[in-house]
Amino acid sequence: MLKSVTRFSIRYRTPVVVIWLAIIAAGILSSATLSSRLTTSLTVPGSESDQAEFVINSAFHENSEGLITITLRFGTKTPSEVSTIKQSVARISSVVPNSRIIQQQAIAGTLFTFISTNSNLQQTAKAVEPLRSALVNGGLDAAMVSGPSAIYSDVRPVLANDLHRGELVAIVSALVLLIIALGFSWSVLIPLIFATATVSMALLAVSIATHFTTMVLYIPNIVELIGFGLAVDYSLLLLHRYREEQRTNTITPTDSLIQAAMNSAGRTVIISGITVALAISTLLFFPIPFIRSLGIAGVLVPIASLLASITLAPALFSIAGSRGLSAYKYKGLLNKSHSNSRFVSALVTQITSHPKKIFFATLVLLTAIALPAISLQVTPSSLTAIPKTLESSKALEYVTSRVGNGIITPIVVIADFGKAGAVVQNTEARISLAQQLAKEPEVLTVAQGNNEPYIDSNGRYARIFLFGKHDIGSIQMRSLVSKVRNFYLPNSPLAKSAHFYVGGTPSQGVDLVDRISTSAPFIFGSALVIIFLLLMFTLRSVILPLKAIALDIISIAAACGVLVTFFKVGVGKALFHTYQLPQIEIWALIFLVVILFGISMDYEVFIVSRIREAWINGAPNDSAVVDGFSRSVRVVTSAALIFITAVSGFISSHFAGLQELGVGLAAAIFIDATLIRLLLLPTSMILLGNLNWWMPNRKSRHLKR
Repeated sequence: MLKSVTRFSIRYRTPVVVIWLAIIAAGILSSATLSSRLTTSLTVPGSESDQAEFVINSAFHENSEGLITITLRFGTKTPSEVSTIKQSVARISSVVPNSRIIQQQAIAGTLFTFISTNSNLQQTAKAVEPLRSALVNGGLDAAMVSGPSAIYSDVRPVLANDLHRGELVAIVSALVLLIIALGFSWSVLIPLIFATATVSMALLAVSIATHFTTMVLYIPNIVELIGFGLAVDYSLLLLHRYREEQRTNTITPTDSLIQAAMNSAGRTVIISGITVALAISTLLFFPIPFIRSLGIAGVLVPIASLLASITLAPALFSIAGSRGLSAYKYKGLLNKSHSNSRFVSALVTQITSHPKKIFFATLVLLTAIALPAISLQVTPSSLTAIPKTLESSKALEYVTSRVGNGIITPIVVIADFGKAGAVVQNTEARISLAQQLAKEPEVLTVAQGNNEPYIDSNGRYARIFLFGKHDIGSIQMRSLVSKVRNFYLPNSPLAKSAHFYVGGTPSQGVDLVDRISTSAPFIFGSALVIIFLLLMFTLRSVILPLKAIALDIISIAAACGVLVTFFKVGVGKALFHTYQLPQIEIWALIFLVVILFGISMDYEVFIVSRIREAWINGAPNDSAVVDGFSRSVRVVTSAALIFITAVSGFISSHFAGLQELGVGLAAAIFIDATLIRLLLLPTSMILLGNLNWWMPNRKSRHLKR
């Protein structure tokens, strides 16, 4: 099939390129309005917090994502003056459609006003700027607007600027590295065209998907930067193999050279792309829309890369021809024969002379790098780790520094009495419960009452708001949610007459982490089995897939160690001015693991495929390792460097999760391309010897080859 597709792409190269140009145009146009359809929801379907959100939506006609917070510092005022300020804020807040005030509290010279709406995140975000203007016009210019919708409104342009800066860094860095690798040649443009086509197709598919499912706000950044790096990797491998065919078969027609390159490198790219897609597709099985949307977007990237690899790449090679891909004056590092590289020759000499020493020394070093991962802690979100210049961020900083992180994300306890009017019959027990909760050391304050918004219009449901002292990802807040659910509510006077739902952002965070923690082992374990079987039948070996999985796990462990060192210890803050945080955002960690597993397996397949080619052609194990390693290590290292520069744009992001993703990917790929692929992989294959190629039910070496 690959041969037929390649022949078709060569024969109809102009229509193929025109179709891809149309895809690029459609992708660029669709991405212009993509962010307006994205969300930040942490909802966990079927969880207690999700059930609480359903009651809030249906009975109280509110949407938690539509919460707006107004923070106004008034200093020293008399009670009557404070009352006047409250009325002014309440009057001005009416500019927010379908809204009402659910809580107003004056604490330490500051008025906190919580406005609830029945609109979703995107709709409420449109009212943020009009509200800010109304507050200024009403003489309350010291007021600061925050909350989920305000944060969403503020961070969208910042994310867009981060993306543009990351794109510029990725393109310029990739161009420089491609010139170093390929020389002064028009061929350096092929990976950039290839990457543009891949990313555009993925963005177009994501844009279509937003009309049918939830997609999170970070997706454009992830698709563009990771997609760019992955696409350049694939196109560089194909281009390198095609140029290698040109050097060794000077009289063979161009179309035949393209067919030969696609038959070898093209098949490798297909296997690698399928492996990456399988790794990322594990996210689709998490029963959480936030994580699943990352999986949808992530899977689209290797799929788009594969489609471009088997159609666009042959067409571009055919259009460029041998002259178009030739280098002038400076030929590039990849143009040299592998036997002429001093570095590769010296490295091979050391690997073959001291495989055991190098293997164990490298393993010890990687263990040391991974050791800090023991203290890794996760959080559902870092609400305070956003740019300090934003008004919503300034409000959060002001509130959390004076009152506590928990004031911005209350726990919501909902009591369901089963029938209309039953709330009134249990007023004393409800007040008693609120008083018990207020005595909890981790609770800052409790809000409850006998009217709306604490009681629904039918009198069936009652709400109590708990404002904690710590943020949603802290151990203290997780402990508080657990205490409320498992101790205070079951032992309260209301337990006999009401059914409880504990919701709010802290409860969503607890449910998110718990659901991921319980789902991850089975999902990742199943994915490892599938990938093992795929590689076993591809490489015709049982040992090589096991070794590949082991090396990937080592790479991921090292990346986790680097994350802790950079963000928890604070090394990243000193070097790159990144955030210093006690926990890593769990979505970034999960996405990092699957991406790393896929990309690391990519490099494994690239190198081992060349080693297997030499072994199939009759070379002994050690000679096959040396030959395949020497032929592939430079292009793999070049591809890794380009991928690192592409994802490094995340490190300069203004958001903790993207910074963590960037640091983890850059560090892991660097470690993988150096310590693991340059040292561990070849030495382990030399130490294993012919065991590398063991396959059950094979009677002879000849049959295996």
